[in-house]
Amino acid sequence: MGLFDDDFYSTKVSRRRNGKSKPSGGYADGKWAVRKSRRSLATWQISLISSVCSAVVAVLLFSLVTGQFAQEKSLAPVVIDKVAVSSSDPFDRIIQAAAHVRPAVVSIINHKEDNKELNILDESALGSGVIYKKDDNKAFIITNNHVIEGAGKLEVVTVDGKTHKAELVGADKVSDIAVLSISDKGINTIAEIGDSSKLRLGETVIAIGNPLGLGDTLTSGIVSYTERTIPVSLNQDGVYDWEQEVIQTDAAINEGNSGGALVDLDGKVIGINTMKISDTGVEGLGFAIPANHVVDTANELTAKGRIARSYLGVYSVDLNNPYVPLADDQRKELNLPAIVTDGVVVLDAVGPAKDAGLQLNDVITKFNDKPITSTLSLRKYLYDHTKIGDKLEITFYRNGEVKQTTVKLLEKPEE
Repeated sequence: MGLFDDDFYSTKVSRRRNGKSKPSGGYADGKWAVRKSRRSLATWQISLISSVCSAVVAVLLFSLVTGQFAQEKSLAPVVIDKVAVSSSDPFDRIIQAAAHVRPAVVSIINHKEDNKELNILDESALGSGVIYKKDDNKAFIITNNHVIEGAGKLEVVTVDGKTHKAELVGADKVSDIAVLSISDKGINTIAEIGDSSKLRLGETVIAIGNPLGLGDTLTSGIVSYTERTIPVSLNQDGVYDWEQEVIQTDAAINEGNSGGALVDLDGKVIGINTMKISDTGVEGLGFAIPANHVVDTANELTAKGRIARSYLGVYSVDLNNPYVPLADDQRKELNLPAIVTDGVVVLDAVGPAKDAGLQLNDVITKFNDKPITSTLSLRKYLYDHTKIGDKLEITFYRNGEVKQTTVKLLEKPEE
């Protein structure tokens, strides 16, 4: 019974309900038999004793009820939206999770080509990584592509402070994932990879990495959003030409955390920290690439050194881009019908696109009858819906006339 039920406890002493109970005296031959009794207490004495007894009973009853309620409340798990919340101390779980994964998180030093002779180490040359497997006397480390980009020499510092020479196994700019290898001598811990698809909104997570060169740093927060899609500019030219699916967290992520681990309370890596939003008035917006996406990419990089993707061979600009709009004279030169408001303008065609007859100022509007509205949608269709060797039907406009051509997709060459 809870304290908030309709029932309540009375401190009054109830009377007996059995009306047949006998008085203190009895019948003798049809008459009352009167017994002599000791001297009775005064009325005020009876009232005082009754009051004291009632108070004692009330206190005992209240203690019994509230103590039982508190005990039941502490033992029963709290259920929120059919999810049982652990009654164990979350801070203890953070400590245990951190201890479990810390030895597998490393600091990465990127000695860039430009600074090699001057031996200059700046903040942009620092990052983090996660040891995710060992094979053939090597330990393989996942990190971000932007951490190792432009590297002259790569070094890895493990949690015990030892420095290891690292080799680049493979890198992919689109997914922002790279894999390094070091000797597995002295490497005893491999990160356990979790299932990022099972993340829940509000779940506690910890970020481990090397922010600003402060290696082996731990921060904590929650999962602010499980599947956030954010636009990115692969060429850093201010034009969004890709979308990255990420986990959003408010765990503090700073420069140097990139490539480090986002970990759940079971000590499993559920994401690779990749970026944060840094602007005036912005706090607690960090992002990690989901582990399920990372592992597939890392395994392909380990096996092949690169990610094989379909290649069309066009350099393009969006017909309708609010950030980089076409000039009026450029639009006029395209001679498009009024109904054509979205598409991709070809600036140059090479490889498969050139072989298929595409040329300058052609405006691509469809792939296999699916609308293509921007360079972003063009790239996502190629990468997500086609394979190397597929034949792709392209609908485009040239000098105001709609045309079609078929192109055989090849493997994208290394940049």
